[in-house]
Order: sequence, then C-alpha cells, then structure tokens
Amino acid sequence: MTAADVSPRSALATLTLSASTLSSDPLLALVATICPPYQTKVIVSKKKNEPLSLTIGPDTMTHRNAILRSLCGSGMHNALDSLGSSPLLFLGGHSASSFAGASPVSSLAIAGISSWMSVASSIREGSADDVSALIGQLNGYFSTRSFVVPSAAPTLADLDLYLAIVAKVSGEELESMVGSSVNTRRWLVQCGATLEDLAIAAAKNAEYSKIPASKVPKGLNSKPRPLPMFFYGDEDESVVAAAASAVASATAPADKKGKGSSAKAAGAASGGGISDEQKKAAAEKRAKKAAEKAAKKKDQPKVNANKGGAPAAELNVSALDIRVGKIVKAWEHESSEKLWCEEVDLGEETGPRKIASGLRAFYKFDDMQNRMVLVLCNLKARPLGGFPSHGMVLCASNADHTGVEFAVPPEGAKIGERVTFEGFEGEPEPENKVAKKKIFIKLAPDLKTDGNGEVVWKGVKCMTSAGVCKAVNGMANAHVS
Repeated sequence: MTAADVSPRSALATLTLSASTLSSDPLLALVATICPPYQTKVIVSKKKNEPLSLTIGPDTMTHRNAILRSLCGSGMHNALDSLGSSPLLFLGGHSASSFAGASPVSSLAIAGISSWMSVASSIREGSADDVSALIGQLNGYFSTRSFVVPSAAPTLADLDLYLAIVAKVSGEELESMVGSSVNTRRWLVQCGATLEDLAIAAAKNAEYSKIPASKVPKGLNSKPRPLPMFFYGDEDESVVAAAASAVASATAPADKKGKGSSAKAAGAASGGGISDEQKKAAAEKRAKKAAEKAAKKKDQPKVNANKGGAPAAELNVSALDIRVGKIVKAWEHESSEKLWCEEVDLGEETGPRKIASGLRAFYKFDDMQNRMVLVLCNLKARPLGGFPSHGMVLCASNADHTGVEFAVPPEGAKIGERVTFEGFEGEPEPENKVAKKKIFIKLAPDLKTDGNGEVVWKGVKCMTSAGVCKAVNGMANAHVS
C-alpha cells in the first residue's frame, strides 16, 4: 500500500476549491499545501464557479476566513499550531490553550485573529487610500507589540493582512506610503520574510500534494545594506568622500544602459580600498561643486531681510473638500458582504452621489437611512466591487478596526456645507491632483478625534456653521478616514 492509497482514507477533512481560487489566494494555497496530507484531502476543481468549502465530518463551512482558521486550529487537531508539526504557529500557539476558555489570553488572541482577518477582507475590497490610513494606524499599534496578537512570529492574521496590503500597493508606491513609519516597516519586512520561508516549505510538499506552488506577492523593495565603514578621524576629507561615493555606487540602481555604477566601484572592490584615481575624482568633484555654489550665490539678487522670500505653501487640510451630506438611500452590495451602497445628498445640482462604504459589519440598514454624515468629496470616482463610488463617507475607527463610528456634523448643519479648520483656509484641490499627488494619503494620519471624540486635524477642530463635528458616539483618540 502506498502513501497515495492511505491519504484519502485517513483524511479528517476535505477542502474543495477551484483552480482560479487557488491561484488568486496565495495564503489559502500555502496553508492547503502545508496541511498534513493524512489529515486533509484537497480537491482542486477546474470549474471556475466551484464554491470554496471545507467538510469535516457532517459539517461543511464555506466562509474563506473560517476555513483558514479551522485548517490551522482545532479543526485539524492544531497540526498547524503546534511546534514540531508545522513550520509556523499559524495561530500563535493559542489554539489548544484557548479551548473552552482555558486561557483568557489565548481566547482573546484567537478572537483578535478573527477580527484582523476581517480587516484584511475590508482592505481587499477597498482602495489604496484605505491602505494608507491603515498603515498610519498600524505604526502606532505596533509601537508596543510585534504582531497583531501576542505571538513570537507572524500569525495567520498577520499574513492575511500583509497580503491584502501588498495586493493593493507594493514596490515604490508602498515604500512611499510607509515612509518613516518604522514600526509598520518592521512588521511588513517580517511578514514578507515569513511568507518566503513558508513558500519554501510548501514547495517541498507540492510534489506529494500535487498542488501547484504558489507565488508570494512582492511587498517593499528590498535595498542593499552595505557593511558599515569606520574612520579614525585623521583621514583626509577626500578619502572619506571617496568612501561614501563607493558605498553610494554599490547601492545605486543600474542606469538605463545597464552599466550601472559598477565601474565606479571597481577600483575599491578590486583593491579592497580606495584608489588614487577615486581620491582625485572626489577632490575635483568637491571643488567643482563649491565653485558652482559660489557662482550661484554671487548671481542671486539680494532679498530684503525684513520682507524675506515667500516660502512655498505647505500642504494642509484645506486641500480636502469635506462636506455635510445626508444618506437618502442605502442598500446591500449584491456581491460583497462588507459594502453598503448609498446615495448621498450633498446639495449638488447633479443630484445625490453614489458612494460605497465598507460598513455592513458595523451598521444595520435602519442605521444608514437618513443619516447625516461627513463626506470627502474631491476623490476621483472609482469602482468598488463593480459599484461606481464617488467620494468617501468619513468614520472614526480604533487601532484594530473592531470599532467604527460615523463622523457626523452637529444638528442644524446645512447639507452641502463645507467644513472648516481654523487657520487652514484655502480652496480644495481638484480630484485628479488629490489622486496623483496622494494628498489624502499624506494628510490622513493627522485627521483624528480628540479626547472628547471631536474631529480634529493636527488638534484644530472640524467646524460647521452649527458647531464642531464629532464621532457619533464620542469615540476618542480614533483615526478618521
């Protein structure tokens, strides 16, 4: 009897999915491949409309997140959450100890994994703006923790959220978005490295499981990190400059002709130090730069010290067109369980705007009808789940996105009225510029609620003619997006 004969008979569960689902969901593909074959039988159907399902005994589940948690946890006797039987503790080692509330910490961790996977689902259905807002929140969240729940390594929720982010934004765009958010960057790098390790483990199982090896999407652009260079302090300036030039050349990308800067660094690399030619070139370059600077200073007209020069205008919240609106109609999105479709009256001659919001987990139908809201209006129209959405209904949310509240105007505010922030007056930027320059992405981290639940930008209150705007239930110190 061969292993192939044993596997189907001894399997505790049957996972059925289409080939298209397998290729479009790298996390599901990795987990399916890593699952012990003596416990899980995987059926990959060529039918495009084959529904995803997991059958364990008499029970069948069809929700993707629940299937993943079951495969990694108690549904498979914690095979993927135990040391020695899995390359990663997918549930942080909390699955067994959370059973029947044995450990309150583990129970909360398992609940947290479920919540964060819901956040990942929302990101998949959202836009790049949602990713930007989340990155700002994560940087604060990860200032006191390594991963989304207590764990020594990324969990299923970390990997799901990471893949949701990089599916929307990656490479240079993600680099720009992360910027100096060092905590978020650390987390992204760790999740990316963990997924690469899992892909290697999955590839080893692929020959037996017959499941095609999955490709892990690329996240941040990895940059070369040269070894540190030390100086005693008595070196000639040209030596230091040439050393810096050699390091810059080694880490610079190749030029359009493909020659790059390898030729410049060749002298240092071949000799193990800095050549005389490099020292001379560095000195000449420094002298030329000093001469150009002096000439430029000489030709520049003098400016009256009292008047000074006019500084370039700094980007501020006045670039955003936030207006008072009223939801006059709401209905469930036909294919997304997360989205409400809305018609919002903003007092425009063209009639109510159509906007989609990922709020079905937080608000029922009756809560949506005739609701006064704040709407970010100067966003380009874009499809959300196939629905043409033009604008964003603003809400306050906590760090892990388990609590969400409408940001609302005070009673008596006029429909279509633009909100103001004292000291930041100006006309809003056009939609195309907001998108091209990523203006909302840059301003969003400072759009929050204060300790009283009032909407502020850099501490300045969001006002209408009727008073200050706030989170509808007073959620304090929350991000608004």
